[in-house]
Amino acid sequence: MQLRYSFRVYPSAGQRVALARAFGCARVVFNDALRVREEARAAGLGFVTSAELSRNLTGAKKTPERAWLGEVSAVILQQSLRDLDTAYRNFFDALKGKRPKTGAPRFKSKRDNRQSIRFTANASWRITPGGKLRLPKVGDVPVRWSRTLPSTPSTVTVVKDAAGRYFASFVVETDACEVLPETTPEIGIDLGLGHFAVLSDGRKIDSPRFLRRAEKRRKKMQRDLSRKQKGSNNRGKARLKVARAHAQVTDARREFHHRLSTRLIRENQAIAVEDLCVKGLARTRLAKSVHDAGWSAFVTMLEYKAARYGRTLVKIGRFEPTSQVCSACGVKDGSKPLNVREWTCSACGTVLDRDVNAAVNIAKAAGLAASACGAQVGPAPVPAQRSETGTHQELPTASPQWEQTGIPGL
Repeated sequence: MQLRYSFRVYPSAGQRVALARAFGCARVVFNDALRVREEARAAGLGFVTSAELSRNLTGAKKTPERAWLGEVSAVILQQSLRDLDTAYRNFFDALKGKRPKTGAPRFKSKRDNRQSIRFTANASWRITPGGKLRLPKVGDVPVRWSRTLPSTPSTVTVVKDAAGRYFASFVVETDACEVLPETTPEIGIDLGLGHFAVLSDGRKIDSPRFLRRAEKRRKKMQRDLSRKQKGSNNRGKARLKVARAHAQVTDARREFHHRLSTRLIRENQAIAVEDLCVKGLARTRLAKSVHDAGWSAFVTMLEYKAARYGRTLVKIGRFEPTSQVCSACGVKDGSKPLNVREWTCSACGTVLDRDVNAAVNIAKAAGLAASACGAQVGPAPVPAQRSETGTHQELPTASPQWEQTGIPGL
């Protein structure tokens, strides 16, 4: 399988200028190629091939208007053309129904939140013995290595985000050599807003609410940004502060997802989750809380980690009535408003925690052996009748209706 590793890089002032020049050249090549294809489509001509676009790029380097394209590595310009082909391929596949809906390729701007260039093996980039990343026509860039790469990467992508940070992203091929030893537990996970995750064994994981906690500070920064004059240096500094605040929230949420998903994968052999319609929930009044939770990113982490470490992940349908069915007897007791967090089954008298009951039903729907240790999903305790107390129980001569076992006296 392919894995992506990202590391923070710290280019010097001159290297940042060289990277900015490379970002700009790659963006211009992408926009020029897109403009050629759009003009051909408007004129009723055939689709311009990649080979013709590459010849146009070679000819443009010899003109005075585009001579500065030769100041950067030719590999990143060719990779920019490949990115355009990938964008068109995804768009056509979406029209044919082969992939989710994707818009047509759009022109890039220097004000985009993300700028990137990609170097392949043909560019002769390498990692120096001192641990720096040597890029052609950029230099040796210091890298903060947080882990070792499992194999030699073939490409490296240099990314600049909205907060002005630089990252080196490597894609490596790895095998299933990290399969964890088999274990017994199997759990179901009910994702929510009150608690981020409720497990079928009764454990509840609180939602950190990173966005909500940083909201007051973010609002102040956003007000400061709105008061700055457009185009001024102070507005650029204020915009960078807002971007860094958002980046801190994003990094904290991603770290929480990684830690929790890794722990669940290591502790359980099989995991069941519900296929939630996040896009639909994001159109409700709970949109900010839904985006703050980040369920889709968490489930994606569970998917690739389960495939990497030899675990099983099962998704059940989103229309499964997990909150309406009693996990003890299986009777559907009807829908309940969200403010009802605990209810009693009308058929068997079991007192059920709404979230734990849903997690157990998710595990059962996925075919897992669900357990509910620590959660009250059994029959509720009923005080013994007076006639049943004592060491030697005295059997009454006549048993009225109200003295039967489990029915309190009226």
